[in-house]
Amino acid sequence: MYSLLAVGFEGSANKLGIGIIKQLYKEDYSTQALSNRVLIPEDVQILSNVRDTYNPPAGEGFLPKDVAEHHRNCILELLKAALEEAKVSCQDIDAICFTKGPGMGAPLQSVAIVARTIAQLWNKPLVEVNHCVAHIEMGRMITGADNPVVLYVSGGNTQVIAYSEQRYQIFGETLDIAVGNCLDRFARILMLPNDPSPGYNIEQEAKKGKNYIDLPYTVKGMDVSFSGILSYIEQLVKKGQNNTDESQEYSKADLCFSLQETIFAMLVEITERAMAHVGSQEVLVVGGVGCNLRLQKMMEIMASERNGSVFATDERFCIDNGIMIAQAGALGFAHGSKTPVENSYVTQRYRTDQVHVKWRY
Repeated sequence: MYSLLAVGFEGSANKLGIGIIKQLYKEDYSTQALSNRVLIPEDVQILSNVRDTYNPPAGEGFLPKDVAEHHRNCILELLKAALEEAKVSCQDIDAICFTKGPGMGAPLQSVAIVARTIAQLWNKPLVEVNHCVAHIEMGRMITGADNPVVLYVSGGNTQVIAYSEQRYQIFGETLDIAVGNCLDRFARILMLPNDPSPGYNIEQEAKKGKNYIDLPYTVKGMDVSFSGILSYIEQLVKKGQNNTDESQEYSKADLCFSLQETIFAMLVEITERAMAHVGSQEVLVVGGVGCNLRLQKMMEIMASERNGSVFATDERFCIDNGIMIAQAGALGFAHGSKTPVENSYVTQRYRTDQVHVKWRY
């Protein structure tokens, strides 16, 4: 058995997370292996998973400079807490993993600087991680999904993905804003709190909704669009506020209910189409919006009609966290991935299908 201890730094948006894992591998020398020595993941022990979130006042979004300042102010205390919770020291760590992208530039850079400095101070190798791939690998590890079609839904990303030939291939995606961004911006319009998250507060309001309001439904092949539906529903809110006829008013609950039902139906449709294309019976939902129980339920209804299964995680792992960066970084590091300090830059645009997934065969 081969043991690897990794720390992961995540700060691509308003959530700053640090996680420490112990990854256990077995060696495989089979003739089918792509190299003489292949490490097969056997077990993952989560030693610590700490997180701190920047939440602006209700009705406001978060600016990159403010998020970056939050991360800079919190990160060293968070690292100390992660080490204490894991009961390990810097000498025990084998690899320092950080989010290269995608994400917001200033927060990414702030966290990468700390990871880069820590790696040099501790004399440990540095490993860059794709944020999207980290979500997928964390979902696969936690749920046990074998080879699913992946619906990746978050504040900055919306993609339908399937694995093929050591790449996570993108079958469909948003043409404009991400589904999480759509929900966040609508929460601002309604002045819903940002704590614990705008999407969560929309979900709670939607549970009280009873009347469905027709909204634009935009699916183009395997792609979706959310900017039109956001503009349309924003106008409904303004009309309701300015209309003296009470029969024409729209309740917050009905608006949230209608928005969820519409955009989630769009996501279920393109996911089902991808399942049919690749012949998969599994769906894995990852990303912050993947915590939404209504989305999970709608996906379960679709999958059950295809005799399939849906896999999802709770908020500990679907919301951005350091554990997913540590786990994906450990997988890459065990198969030779290292990032020289001089190449440890970040990028706001780092597509899922750019990553060589060398640990899957």
